[in-house]
Amino acid sequence: MADETKQQEPEGAGRVHQGRDGLFVGGQWRLASGGEHIDVIDPVTEKVVGQVPAGTAQDVDDAVRAARAALPGWAATPPARRGAVLAAVRDLMAARRADIVATVQAELGAPAAFAAAVHTDMPTAVMGTFADLAAEHPFEEKVGNSRVYQEPVGVVGAITPWNYPLHQIVAKVAPALAAGCTVVLKPAEDTPLVAQLFAEILAAAGLPAGVFNLVTGLGPVAGQALAEHPGVDLVSFTGSTAVGRRIGAAAGGAVKRVALELGGKSASVILPGADLPRAVNVSLANVFANSGQTCSAWTRMLVDAERYDEAVELAAAAAAKYRPGERLGPVVNARQRDRVRGYIRKGAEDGARIVAGGPDAPEDLGTGYYVRATVLADVEPEATVAQEEIFGPVVVLIRYQDEEDALRIANGTVYGLAGAVWGPDEETAVAFARRMDTGQVDINGGRFNPRAPFGGYKQSGVGRELGAHGLAEYLQTKSLQF
Repeated sequence: MADETKQQEPEGAGRVHQGRDGLFVGGQWRLASGGEHIDVIDPVTEKVVGQVPAGTAQDVDDAVRAARAALPGWAATPPARRGAVLAAVRDLMAARRADIVATVQAELGAPAAFAAAVHTDMPTAVMGTFADLAAEHPFEEKVGNSRVYQEPVGVVGAITPWNYPLHQIVAKVAPALAAGCTVVLKPAEDTPLVAQLFAEILAAAGLPAGVFNLVTGLGPVAGQALAEHPGVDLVSFTGSTAVGRRIGAAAGGAVKRVALELGGKSASVILPGADLPRAVNVSLANVFANSGQTCSAWTRMLVDAERYDEAVELAAAAAAKYRPGERLGPVVNARQRDRVRGYIRKGAEDGARIVAGGPDAPEDLGTGYYVRATVLADVEPEATVAQEEIFGPVVVLIRYQDEEDALRIANGTVYGLAGAVWGPDEETAVAFARRMDTGQVDINGGRFNPRAPFGGYKQSGVGRELGAHGLAEYLQTKSLQF
């Protein structure tokens, strides 16, 4: 997700999915047990674009029961057959590309090119990888006098965030289904429309009733009920570290498996001799592409003292190209907009120098939850804006003296999700990256790999998503001795 410059505009106008007045449980759309609804707001226009039911604990219980009833049949389905269903899902996602793009644009506010290339094409590709893995994975092996089986863990409760609404759904649902698990999904309340569209696609692909269930609702109600439900065997959650701690504690008390993909404060470390203009420009693109709403975004840029001033000038010039309403989309809601602007003010109060953007509202935009593309220079490594996840289009520049100092700063947060290293050659960059306490590092602008494991060290989470490592999260091991 490093660079958005090569993205192509989507072809043709799609139809925005405006929401069904129902939950998808047991293969059918049915009314929620309560009468409450959730309005979905377009972050660009600030107007309601859809509405979904606010599911209750009773609805979650119904969905879990449906998933458990469907589990024996789906678990016994040959892996190649499961893979064929996922391949059909991939093809239907591709066929409905324009509708997915339009829906993600409406509920998240993502610019068209990014909505197509990243919010739509990337999860479609990920679905394809798990279609292949279902057929390829060795679910059985011989170890000495034992036969070892990898079997589905059971019913999965998937709780997903709003920042990559379809990708995060696919990153959980696809491996769970490939493994033979059944699923209850609770999507983020800000972006539930694409989740309903995804449920329609799964049904059209021939997924048996009850294998996938969707309950829209509020996190403290439906999300909490799903995380704590005794009929759920594994909880997979992506979101804030604070909520992840509570889910992990509840799962631990129930001796239940958990996969947590949490926050980050990733560093882009530019070593002496690296291509400075390219490193600065790609690093800023990494952050600004989704308006900073990426848990793995390289929001700390570390530059050696000798070239620091040049890097500040390059960053300020590059940030000016991200105009709100054009290349830079809004953040998801008013609460998030105000939170991000508050961090920018806090940074300035603590001594940072605003060299691009700032906390003020963009000019000439009467509506929309926009934050200006902001670069903060002269930031101390221990400053609030260098330690806490802002989740907006804000990059902080930090000066280091030598490589040991850079490593200390890069590793000096509670997070360890991602990062980047830019060096004069691959060997130098890899040597530095191997010493970073983080789960994924891009070397000199390395590209996103949908089969590589994604996940964090320290408080960035537990477990891995994507590829064979992501599939393994949804499997448990049994050995038979002969």
